[in-house]
Amino acid sequence: MYPGYLKLYRNGKLKRKVEEGYHLLESCHLCPRNCDVNRLKEEKGFCKSEKNPVIASWNPHFGEEPPISGDLGSGTIFFTNCTLRCSFCQNYPISQLGEGNEETVESLSSMMVSLQNKGCHNINLVTPTHFVPQILKALLFAIPQGLKIPLVYNSSGYELLNTLKLLDGVIDVYLPDFKYGADKNGKIYSNVPDYFSKTKLAIKEMYRQVGDLQINKKGIAKKGLLIRHLILPNDLAKSENVLKFIAEKISKNTYIALMAQYFPANRTPQIPELNRRITREEYNKVLDFADSLGLNNILRQEI
Repeated sequence: MYPGYLKLYRNGKLKRKVEEGYHLLESCHLCPRNCDVNRLKEEKGFCKSEKNPVIASWNPHFGEEPPISGDLGSGTIFFTNCTLRCSFCQNYPISQLGEGNEETVESLSSMMVSLQNKGCHNINLVTPTHFVPQILKALLFAIPQGLKIPLVYNSSGYELLNTLKLLDGVIDVYLPDFKYGADKNGKIYSNVPDYFSKTKLAIKEMYRQVGDLQINKKGIAKKGLLIRHLILPNDLAKSENVLKFIAEKISKNTYIALMAQYFPANRTPQIPELNRRITREEYNKVLDFADSLGLNNILRQEI
């Protein structure tokens, strides 16, 4: 198995995807917010992003799930800005305050190749949605330089189907968050009116493209879907709805990282119901529900 983007590069389809992606930037429709601004003329929409990628950091990362980080690390590239405004975001200086440096697509491609040369198992694109065309174009420069490791699309889960279809055959591993099991909660805590509705459709499309997670003999993910779900205090994530949807509409073999590391950050001191860590009882309740649904691949954490 080799990364799908190599085949698309060889048959010319990757170049056509780049052209289609940049066309979308003329009246930006990369995410469900559909801001309709011309980012090629430096107009800004909700994500505050323009023509060039903005990157906060790039380095081998060892704190992802074991199939992603492995022993040698995941080659993470953290993109600045976001299509959400989560009140509890732990990386809000990057996602909401714009911390990062403007780069060219050529420099982005060099980062990818450098991370591969450092021995990373994959290129992990963190919060990439609003820079999909630029990522695709960077591949046109990186592939001739020898890029050949899997691409991980590490997103909020709030995606537009047309953008995901542009990534069909390009992305090897989808690593989306599935933050909320109710639109109302997404509106209150992430300033997004239709998170659950849109993310259900997005994850269906991701699964259609890559299927269940495939792991090699060394325990490293080569292709497939791995969903993250951060458990919030007071059941504010509506976790049971998330897990029920995965079990019934995606696959009981889906790898799901049930995350217990929530801590109050960003604006949560002003939101009493979010201003505490979760309890062991809250975490175990979600684990028990996952087990009752017959979900076979739950990645658990200590709490």
